[in-house]
This record gives sequence, structure tokens and C-alpha cells, in this order.
Amino acid sequence: MSKLLDQVSDKIRLRHYSYRTEKSYKHWIKHYILFHNKTHPEKLDGEALNSYLTYLAKEKNVSASTQNLARNAILFLYKHVLNKDIGDSKNYVIAKRSRKVPTVFSQDEAKRVIAQLEGRNALVVKLLYGTGMRISECLHLRIKDVDFAQNLIVVRDGKGEQDRVTILPESLRDLIKHQMDRVSYLHELDQKNDVPDAFIPFSIEKKYPKAGKELGWYFLFPGKSLSKNPVSGIIRRHHVHESNIQRSVKKAVRNAGIHKQAGCHTFRHSFATHLLENGYDIRSVQELLGHKDVRTTMIYTHVMKKGPLAVKSPLDP
Repeated sequence: MSKLLDQVSDKIRLRHYSYRTEKSYKHWIKHYILFHNKTHPEKLDGEALNSYLTYLAKEKNVSASTQNLARNAILFLYKHVLNKDIGDSKNYVIAKRSRKVPTVFSQDEAKRVIAQLEGRNALVVKLLYGTGMRISECLHLRIKDVDFAQNLIVVRDGKGEQDRVTILPESLRDLIKHQMDRVSYLHELDQKNDVPDAFIPFSIEKKYPKAGKELGWYFLFPGKSLSKNPVSGIIRRHHVHESNIQRSVKKAVRNAGIHKQAGCHTFRHSFATHLLENGYDIRSVQELLGHKDVRTTMIYTHVMKKGPLAVKSPLDP
């Protein structure tokens, strides 16, 4: 199985899929093999895949998105790794995802949660709320991605490996500069201690071999300790792990006395909703969020105070 999973990794990296996608695909492929009593997938057919998807839906009661992820992982295995034809992909049901209204903080609730946080964690969450970035996008920011002259932040390799530009909140300029000073000090220490250069994506490292030594390529929110890169195996300074921020936000929500199922992504939802409530057009919000389809952004009109659902009840005076 390990040899097969290594082949999966090679094919995924060849296509520049994210490491998170690689982990997910390998997990579901392994689960698929174990479900069929460790039978090699080469000996299985489309019927085996359908029985597995049925098991996930009926026995494991997984969500539609999880079921579709498992389906995509196994189809990837057959198409790109094993080169085995198991029929038209349309023969394998795509689970219908339910449409859910996003959880959104009011402006007061967002401020109450942020007030429970301190230092680096507070700055990260303020950026989530002030820019609409995803937590992964925020933690992947480099020093060079913050443009004070033009009041913008460049989000690199967002969802779908797309770059985009978002706003730099005026109220965070000094805090970000202070954070950069801390990173600069850490950068000097790493250089003195011969810590390996910052991670440089794709072929940029070959084209500019000394770029990793530059402060601009350092993460805006570097980790306190060195860690091993899961792909290259090199021990270097990476960015703060998402789980550190997620735990802090969960605790802050509880301490703020807010009884909503909320987390880091709630601040992205709140950013979009509050911009629409303040009169900004939906196309501008779509660009800031990086949505390909405006219909994705339209979901926020359902939770606006001034949106189509903001009708007055006949019970109220």
C-alpha cells in the first residue's frame, strides 16, 4: 500500500495540487483499500467503488462534500495512477450538497471575540475580519505580500492556485509593521544560526537560489520553532500552524459569551456580509473574496440585515 500511496503523491505533485489535497486523497484511497480487505485496487472495478460510496453514505453517514471528496480521490487513483478504465465517471453518483446559510458575527460580536485575543493571534484574526482572507491564506502571507504604498495585500496561491488582491486595513498598518520588526529580528537569528532558507515555491528557488535568504520571503507569521517540511523533509522555519489560531478563536468565542458554531472562517463570512450591509456592490465583494462565480457571493445576501430576508414580521408593531 505504501508504494501505491507514494505513486499517488508523485502524480498529485506533478499536477501542483495542494499538500492538503494530497493528504486527503491518500487518506480516502487507503480507507477504500482497507474497506475491501486490503485488495489491490487494480483487482477492483466500478461496482467496488459504488459499494464503497454506498457504505460511506448509509453506514458512516458522511456529509455530501466528504462523500464527493472520497469519490474524486478514488477516481484520481484509477485515472492517473493505475491507468485503469472503470467506466464513465458519471456512473458514480455525485452527492447533492445541501445549501447552508453561513454563520455570521454581528459587528459587535466580532469585536467582542477579538477583544479576547492578544498579540499575534489577535492580529491574525483582525486580518481575517478586515480582509476576508481564509486562515490558510493569511498564514501563508510573506513580508513582501504587504504593500503599504498602495494599501493592499496580495494573496498568493489562494483556492485554485489563484492570486488576488485584497484591502490593507488602515487600522492595522502599525500592528503589521511591528510584526514585521519581530520577523526581521527572527530572520537575523536564523541567518546567524545557519537555519535553512525560507521555503520558496515551485521553480522560483532554482531561478533565484538566494531568494530564500531575503527577509521578504519570510512568513509574516513564522512559527516559534523549526519544523520538518512534509514534502522535502528539510527542517526549516515554517509559518504558524492553523490549529493554534483555530483553538484560540474557539476559546475566544466561548469567553465572549457567543453561542454560535463559529470559528476562523466565520470572520470571512462576516467580512463579506458587513461590506454588503454597508452598501458595497456584490461584484467588488466577489473580487475581494476570490469567488469565481458571483452566485457564491450571493449567499451572503441571505444573512444581511438589509438583504432580501430583512422583512418586518407582521407580529411586530
